[in-house]
Amino acid sequence: MRHLAGELRINPATVSQAYRELESEGLVEMRQGAGSFVADIATEVRQRDRTTRLRAAVRTLLAEASRLGASPHDLRAALDAELGRSPK
Repeated sequence: MRHLAGELRINPATVSQAYRELESEGLVEMRQGAGSFVADIATEVRQRDRTTRLRAAVRTLLAEASRLGASPHDLRAALDAELGRSPK
């Protein structure tokens, strides 16, 4: 970690804290004497996390659309346009 901190020119404690946070989130595994490794996250867990984050993004989008006074039709048309589809 000290080597990485030196390359990035940041405090080694910052790198250690980042690794601890990644470990607490289950994204890396710290093995004493062997180093740090990216955790083998089950496909089901990754899918569940992606679904959770996507639904949060949709809630944010819906809230912003509501603030703009957009109708469901307006929202669908905007999504279709961004996805490269022509609105129906």
